[in-house]
Amino acid sequence: MDANTMKETTVVALANQKGGVGKTTTAINFSACLAEKRKKVLLVDLDPQANATSGLGLEKGFGASVFPALLGESGCQELIKESGIKHLDIIPSELDLAGAEIAIARYDDYLHRLRDAMAPVIESGVYDYIILDCPPSLGILFMNALNVAHEVIIPIQCEYLALEGLGVMVDIVNQIRDANNPRLHISGILMTMYNLSTNLSQQVVQEVRKHFGEQVFGTLIPRNVRLSEAPSFGQPITVYDSACVGSAAYRELAKEFLKRQKQPVEDADIAESSLYNMVPDELADEL
Repeated sequence: MDANTMKETTVVALANQKGGVGKTTTAINFSACLAEKRKKVLLVDLDPQANATSGLGLEKGFGASVFPALLGESGCQELIKESGIKHLDIIPSELDLAGAEIAIARYDDYLHRLRDAMAPVIESGVYDYIILDCPPSLGILFMNALNVAHEVIIPIQCEYLALEGLGVMVDIVNQIRDANNPRLHISGILMTMYNLSTNLSQQVVQEVRKHFGEQVFGTLIPRNVRLSEAPSFGQPITVYDSACVGSAAYRELAKEFLKRQKQPVEDADIAESSLYNMVPDELADEL
């Protein structure tokens, strides 16, 4: 690619150490909606469960993940596959990726193996955005992802008990930014599994917005049967059911995200302990 036309690639991690918050669903559909807006996107599946891989209709094949790149046995460019969606590529995952943490722990630079492996892809300027679907645990792969990312989107479901995970995530992002990755910041907190018919969802959204303000995306991702069905067909929601409310929500998220890229919001600096003040007294002891 000519230097004059080279893109500046932004690396965005979809991260929450708690599972079941809509992280992978968001990684798939957010990536697809950015691609729909003619942004060149690479989705990197870092979760050994490989749900983002199967959710785009790819087989979970041996040797297809970033594992060999983390060991220095291959380059990330060699691992990139077409997703079948225009403008969207993927580096798949596989179950063997679960062994990567043990394998790379022996290296002195074990927290930066992904950064070094991804550097040629990032510096190539081929992609507008690289989306990292992080594993739902605070392990070595998770930390590697945050050390290479420029931004973090934190999805949390609209339940009070999910707020514990939000506090931990804010603390981790702050620590990694201060220690190793000064560019890292939270680009947004995404409320998922929103149920308009319950007071609980509305109360949780109000509390999170009260404490984090503009850091919380205005877009709410609803509970939607079609969103749940789409991965089993190996399709993003915009292909599986382009007219459903789930498609509309993720398209709105992509639109809002791109607007924020032009007008960034100020990063929140909230201590983990303050997150407990968001929870009613009767629930605080459960966290």
